[in-house]
Amino acid sequence: MMEPVLTIVVPCYNEEAALPETIVQLQQLLEELIQDRLVSKLSKLLFVDDGSKDGTWELIYKEGLHNGYVRGLKLARNVGHQNALLAGLHAAGERSDCVVSIDADLQDDIQVIREFILKFRAGCEIVYGVRQGRATDTFFKRSTAQGFYKIMKILGVNLVYNHADFRLMSKRALQELDRFKEVNLFLRGIVPLLGFQSDVVYYDRLERQAGETKYPIKKMLAFAFDGITSFSVSPIRFVLFIGFVSFFMSLIFGGYFLTLKFLGNTETGWTSLITSIWLIGGLQLIAIGLIGEYVGKIYKEAKQRPKYIVDIDAFNLSVPRHHLFQQAADDESFSLENRSISERNK
Repeated sequence: MMEPVLTIVVPCYNEEAALPETIVQLQQLLEELIQDRLVSKLSKLLFVDDGSKDGTWELIYKEGLHNGYVRGLKLARNVGHQNALLAGLHAAGERSDCVVSIDADLQDDIQVIREFILKFRAGCEIVYGVRQGRATDTFFKRSTAQGFYKIMKILGVNLVYNHADFRLMSKRALQELDRFKEVNLFLRGIVPLLGFQSDVVYYDRLERQAGETKYPIKKMLAFAFDGITSFSVSPIRFVLFIGFVSFFMSLIFGGYFLTLKFLGNTETGWTSLITSIWLIGGLQLIAIGLIGEYVGKIYKEAKQRPKYIVDIDAFNLSVPRHHLFQQAADDESFSLENRSISERNK
């Protein structure tokens, strides 16, 4: 078997502090894989800048000018982790036999990528990186994460337990992924739907290299809720069930109080009246809000707006000529090879 072309896709948002070490470690790993003839010499590292506000893109671009392994993809604005990752997968899938996705903080153990490649060469189309445990997480994060996976399982959503977005996908799997056109993207739920031969590799989560996490509690909860509502209508069915239960309970209690009235045992009850009003009102507001969430998703899907817009594609060489020449004047590492590329793109 010929050595497959591997691209490691790394979505980045304000990762200026972590990127230098990330590039060094990933490049070293890639060189080792090439030396061991597990992947092709054409393999690359693709860093996707998700509209960062710091010097992330400048660092990626300058590194790519003199480093043959590093390529960059700059999005026109911040579109979120999932869409940025999808942009990298689409770009890399055109020129790669397999693609590995990993976060820039390198909390996922890059050494298991070697096992990804071995399983891919053995016939797997998708290989999932799965955490062995969550001992390093806080109690709150561990409890909410485990609760999320359990809820998704109850709702009938097929997720790989303790798997995030650290995975290998073959070119064939990426081509099928491209057929999913939904705007409300939840890759952790979509990838298992592909159904190709897959396997898992277990690893221990590491400490973040540098910088701060880009997934605070608020974003984590929003991401979880989006995943639930994107893959299951069970919450609406649950609200419908509660509605029926409340209706039949009201009929039972109505009959009970009507009986008391005829027996002359009734008393004016302000507390029970107000409590019931607030209870029913709260249930109605929850139901309306939940239905509104689904209607909002339908609204987004109906507009069919693009999930991301690429500003500069230094991976497929569609870089604006003026940007290349301006960078040439500012950076001495700009090579004659890049200049000839820009001339051919006239």
